Amino acid sequence: MIRRASLVLVGALMGATAMSVIYSAGVPAEAAGASTYKELSVFGDVFERVRAQYVTPPAEDKLIENAINGMLSSLDPHSSYMNAKDAADMQTQTKGEFGGLGIEVTMEDELVKVITPIDDTPAAKAGVLAGDYISEIDGQSVRGLKLEDAVEKMRGPVNTPIKLTLIRKGADKPIELTIVRDVVAVQAVKSRVEDDVGYLRVISFTEKTYPDLEKAIEKIKKTVPADKLKGYVLDLRLNPGGLLDQAIQVSDALLQRGEVVSTRGRNPDETRRFNAGPGDLTDGKPVIVLINGGSASASEIVAGALQDLRRATVLGTRSFGKGSVQTIIPLGENGALRLTTALYYTPSGRSIQGTGITPDIKVEEPLPDDLKGKMVTEGESSLRGHIKGQSETDEGSGSVAYVPPDPKDDIQLNYALDLLRGKKTDPAFPPNPDKAVSAK
Repeated sequence: MIRRASLVLVGALMGATAMSVIYSAGVPAEAAGASTYKELSVFGDVFERVRAQYVTPPAEDKLIENAINGMLSSLDPHSSYMNAKDAADMQTQTKGEFGGLGIEVTMEDELVKVITPIDDTPAAKAGVLAGDYISEIDGQSVRGLKLEDAVEKMRGPVNTPIKLTLIRKGADKPIELTIVRDVVAVQAVKSRVEDDVGYLRVISFTEKTYPDLEKAIEKIKKTVPADKLKGYVLDLRLNPGGLLDQAIQVSDALLQRGEVVSTRGRNPDETRRFNAGPGDLTDGKPVIVLINGGSASASEIVAGALQDLRRATVLGTRSFGKGSVQTIIPLGENGALRLTTALYYTPSGRSIQGTGITPDIKVEEPLPDDLKGKMVTEGESSLRGHIKGQSETDEGSGSVAYVPPDPKDDIQLNYALDLLRGKKTDPAFPPNPDKAVSAK
């Protein structure tokens, strides 16, 4: 039997998406009926009419691409066609590294503002500073460009030069820098020590997530003696998802046993179960997981597994509620097809599609005055054409996705720290592993 490589995507509709390679036997397609082929002939007739008679000559490849996307988008919000460029971009995101400069940026006053240069990258070595404004890229003004277009211009092949014109506060004239692109590794996990607590923020699930998590935990252990370390905060807020295998590995890193997640497709024989093995990187220390409306897909797998198996207490607000799995089917030089092929289930057998993960302890993050009334609560359940989850209700999924930039103002984080230090108590903390919930 010929085995075909396909790619599994567990990313949210918005934010970074990523892929994981699996190998599965191709399922033979059922032959379409005569009526289906008749409808396809109608499509061919329409295409020829548009191609030959539209007021201006249309791009035929775009007509086909848009027709395919129209078919896929009618299925659900996460199925789509990726042309060759989009497919290549997704593979780049999967690896967690690319050819570029190494800066985190945003858009402000029609200019690209540098949030921070990443340590030991071409931008940092060239002298780019946080707060700099990029006004020109290779002599072209950034005004009028979308942020993603500006970022695309700054990325490129390794060892190629790029010229940036910077506006810096206090400088009497623009600063021109020529920087040579290099391989930039995007940090998947950021960590720090909050006195006697280890803080782990998983930004996305790429190929680097588990290795980064392992290094971060080891660094925290070396910084804080075991008898002083109160536990860990695993921050999954604003995490849009990513690689399925990385979500499983991150869960396994904190578990000794038990099912992490199962995926169930159209046919019963397509069900797959993924289990944790012995070994807990945190040595059994208490763990609190933070989630909000920006926690989706792969991050919901982790939160759901640790919650059901009573390994961690989940704190925050209801997650996004994306419980579907997309298979990325390569189409050679024509790109790839992203198709929803399964739903995933937590160890207790619950589907979070359209419902999300409900925290054990609900703690809302207050919005600053300038954001009140401006942030819309969105979840999977509010997406037009989404697959209705088996447990979905009118309450839906999702919550406000906001995290204060200053940890001192972070109500959810500080609540977690107080629990770990014993300054606050709650019946949900610490959880009892003996009361783990598994599917019947």
